[in-house]
Amino acid sequence: MTKKDIPVIIPYTDHRETEEISKVVASGWVAQGPKVAEFEKAVAVHEGIAHGIATTSCTTALHLLLHTLGIKEKQDVLVPSFTFVASANSIAHTGATPCFVDILPETFCIDPQSVIRCINDNYDVTDNKLINKDNGNILTAIMVVHQFGLCADMSALSAIALKHGLKIIEDSACALGAKINEKHQGTFGYPSCLSFHPRKSITTGEGGMILTDDSNLAESLRSLRSHGASASEIARHNNHGFLLPSFDSIGYNYRMTDIQAAMGIAQMEKLDFIIDTRRKKAKRYNELLTDVEWLTTPSQPNGYFHTYQSYVCLLKFEGLSTHEGGLKRDTLLAKLAEKGIATRQGTHASHTLECYQKLYGIDAEKIPNSFYCDKLSVTLPLYVQMTDSEQDYVIEQIKEVYECLK
Repeated sequence: MTKKDIPVIIPYTDHRETEEISKVVASGWVAQGPKVAEFEKAVAVHEGIAHGIATTSCTTALHLLLHTLGIKEKQDVLVPSFTFVASANSIAHTGATPCFVDILPETFCIDPQSVIRCINDNYDVTDNKLINKDNGNILTAIMVVHQFGLCADMSALSAIALKHGLKIIEDSACALGAKINEKHQGTFGYPSCLSFHPRKSITTGEGGMILTDDSNLAESLRSLRSHGASASEIARHNNHGFLLPSFDSIGYNYRMTDIQAAMGIAQMEKLDFIIDTRRKKAKRYNELLTDVEWLTTPSQPNGYFHTYQSYVCLLKFEGLSTHEGGLKRDTLLAKLAEKGIATRQGTHASHTLECYQKLYGIDAEKIPNSFYCDKLSVTLPLYVQMTDSEQDYVIEQIKEVYECLK
């Protein structure tokens, strides 16, 4: 088969993005304004949530939400290690301490039993608070990451949070449209944060959003994302305001632009089609890879709706340690690149990254599933425009390369 050039993902766009962006440019209002509000409403309505608060990225959305919920120094927040570093970084930026727990390799999502073990092993109960035995911090929250388009086990995690009086923050960067029994991410009783990075199902280039049903929380978030202003730009414009608003809090400049939101509006028109197409192509991968014993394809538990933001598999190299298998995985991905196929590891085990090694020095294999998935995961190309012949080429080449590595 002729060598192809196959990326991991291509955003799905057409003339509508250009049309919407052109309208904004022509209007002269290119900063945060009416298009941001329209985009916020479109996303919130799709997910069945009252309020959307757009931001510059999912990282700033997470940071803004954590700050507004009162997460701060002398507090701990549990977070899965196998997630993009932004999850832990957003916690660290509040002054709180990210405490890493493990995942389930079948779903790549946070393992409720690992959360229970972490609490039982590392915290004492004093005055109805969970106090870290080592640093004296109070355990305050769990950041739940819905990984690669699949929701985590929210029933089990909600029970843990309720028992211990913990907040839950849903990091739904990858999970727009994901559901459990028809309940969308962000509708389990907790606020969630989305990403609109180009590798996500829809994109605004960069951008994020917080979703919540709490009107008071939404009002605080809108103020704090705009320097702590007491009135929005739209309200000032409609009232012909010529004076700056009052600034009642020390806020941030985390505002999305109307240019980005215009693209997002056009993208939202396609979201259901994008998700449906990705699911069909993921199903085709699953069927064609059924007989490949050394590759575990993504799982979708009963009642769950997987959006396949990424199609992430696990490799098996018999008789090798996780580290040795990781080296072989890297060789496999390099050889696929030579054949024109772009791949990625699923994501990294954040506790192994240098920034957190310097802080905590956690042994890599102390959080074994995250370490294993860091070393042996592989993201195969998946995008709306992908043809059957391109999928066939990917499968043919990965089999061929694997055989050469045995």
